[in-house]
Amino acid sequence: MNPDQAATLVSDMFRTMLLVVGPVLAAALVAGVFVGIVQTATQINDPSIGFLVKVGALALVSLLLGPQLVTYVIDYTHATFGAIAQVVR
Repeated sequence: MNPDQAATLVSDMFRTMLLVVGPVLAAALVAGVFVGIVQTATQINDPSIGFLVKVGALALVSLLLGPQLVTYVIDYTHATFGAIAQVVR
């Protein structure tokens, strides 16, 4: 394995990680900002409200995008296992 192949494997790993984790983190960020604005406007500062909204947003994103995100992980796994023959040479 040469350094270019190793760099390709690592960059594919980071790309897959960002594609899988990005939408989930973005949903948590948007839900957190929305709850923060609403709590500031209404002066209700209960931490459980923010937690429940974030959990709901994460569950919704996982249900809607779950199959696509799993497809990214499976494709990466197949490519990585396919590259094992080149790595051990």
